[in-house]
Amino acid sequence: MACPPARYEVHARIAVSCRYGARLCRADRQASQGSRGGARSRREEVKTRQNIHGWIALDKPEGMGSTQALAKVKRLFNANKAGHGGTLDPLASGLLPIALGEATKTVSWAMEGRKTYRVVIKWGEGRTTDDREGEISELSECRPSRKDIESILTSFEGEILQTPPKFSAIRVSGERAYDLARAGEEVALMPRPVFIERIELLALPDRDHGEFSVTCGKGTYIRSLARDLALALGTVGHVASLRRTQVGPFGEKDMISLEKLDDLRHKAAGDNAMEGVLRPIETVLDGIPALAVKDAEAQRLRQGQSVLLRGASAPIAQDAVLVMWGQKPLGICSIEKGSLKPKRLFNL
Repeated sequence: MACPPARYEVHARIAVSCRYGARLCRADRQASQGSRGGARSRREEVKTRQNIHGWIALDKPEGMGSTQALAKVKRLFNANKAGHGGTLDPLASGLLPIALGEATKTVSWAMEGRKTYRVVIKWGEGRTTDDREGEISELSECRPSRKDIESILTSFEGEILQTPPKFSAIRVSGERAYDLARAGEEVALMPRPVFIERIELLALPDRDHGEFSVTCGKGTYIRSLARDLALALGTVGHVASLRRTQVGPFGEKDMISLEKLDDLRHKAAGDNAMEGVLRPIETVLDGIPALAVKDAEAQRLRQGQSVLLRGASAPIAQDAVLVMWGQKPLGICSIEKGSLKPKRLFNL
């Protein structure tokens, strides 16, 4: 039975918190000396950073931001460069692909990959952030049945228009939407097309919660999906918990925790022992064609020169190809009018 539309609002002021960094007391000589010692240690660490390349499928813990998790992995590997393949909210856990070294040049391909989430929606309670972090903004006594939920899921599959949460990193007139929302300003975000490949109801553990599996494309906000799904069922709702289980070629079986990485680091005889958990640079490039080149062709490409592809079956045009030089990925090239042109080469 469909729920009645009646709801009532709970008005709540959004608390704005300001965090101030601790200042060094000049009168405290010991603290000052410790700071200088720490600075020396950091400089020495930078000098010894490793040219390590590849991907880590990190199992990010709940309560940690993606940037913080990235910094921890970079430090554990003592890597020169690091980047991640798609932000995961602090309240979410699960798969955060992290690129090290030359793998950072392939991050955009990782971000284009399909993503799968397990999400628990709490019915009857709308929140300002569309997850449990926000203030309660609206309440409803309505609780949807399994039949009601399953009857509308297909309407959320395929390409749909979705309005991002007000508390999001989207820029509005140069400002982050979440900064404007925290300042109490009205944030008007335009709906945008997103793609949801599949949404499946996994369980109804109690009348207040529904657990779902969602596979979607780039730019999809699961918080918005939870909000809109609840509204379509005549109630309100928010994300109670969220876990990402897949990003492109990376799945649950590939994930490794920070604790496990830290343990490996302490047991390792040297930095090379850590490389056993790395996935190859080309892991995220399975979706583009591969092309092998010979030594002379590889040298031309490495010097920034184009290479004419010969033969009746040679491709004429291609936006992106993975060029292999023996067993080693040389880089990503384009093919224009039968010529191979370097776009992004790996310094391995």
